[in-house]
Amino acid sequence: MQYTLKKSLGQHFLKDENICKKIVQALQENIDDTGIKNLLEIGPGAGALTKYLLQLPELNFKAVELDAEKVQYLETIYPRIKDKMIHNDFLDIDAPFDTPFIVAGNFPYNISTQIVFKILDWKERVPVMIGMFQKEVAQRIVSKPGTKVYGIISVLTQAFYSAEYLFDVTPGSFTPPPKVMSGVIKLKVRSTKYEVRSEKDFFTLVKTAFNQRRKTLRNAVRNLFDEAALKYDIFNKRAEQLSVEDFAALTFKMK
Repeated sequence: MQYTLKKSLGQHFLKDENICKKIVQALQENIDDTGIKNLLEIGPGAGALTKYLLQLPELNFKAVELDAEKVQYLETIYPRIKDKMIHNDFLDIDAPFDTPFIVAGNFPYNISTQIVFKILDWKERVPVMIGMFQKEVAQRIVSKPGTKVYGIISVLTQAFYSAEYLFDVTPGSFTPPPKVMSGVIKLKVRSTKYEVRSEKDFFTLVKTAFNQRRKTLRNAVRNLFDEAALKYDIFNKRAEQLSVEDFAALTFKMK
């Protein structure tokens, strides 16, 4: 059975077996480490990863795929997947398991940052995520303070997860090859949580600070603080100079 590639869905199918095996090995280590047997694959496409995931012992596996043709293809090639497929847009689904689950996939690049934000919504249920992103996005997620790529997604992700860059993936590992390098990262839920006044305050502060990242914090977030609070030296810095811990602590000084 043949399938077609759909540019509108950002489809670049993984074909490098070594890369597939490296991703699955990383997943297996985290399944063993956490003891969690529920796994959701996002965007299985033609099943490059799926065929290995289906071989993992005692795994309660589900996959979410928007493309009806790929759903039919996978169900034909792997008949045992029939009751495990969710034919929908990942961004529109509810959590597919009632108990904690691991998320994995070669993520569609056109919605990859939105996927991360949805996983943040599910952070109480998703202890581990191992995913492939455009390298530039992967680097932003794991970046540290003081770098140009450090931004909203870096801070909000690292507030709840430890973020680790695992390895590069070259364009030749895909069909069709994308015009950019890719990278696989791992998010693992933090064992210690940052104290914040509220998550809403924290998200508001981080987004406001980085929306005017060239300005000092004092000018970027002035409307969120009283004049007395704005006298602290930390407000002389720019958003990219603040750690996750700094942002968390500042929520207690907000109006």
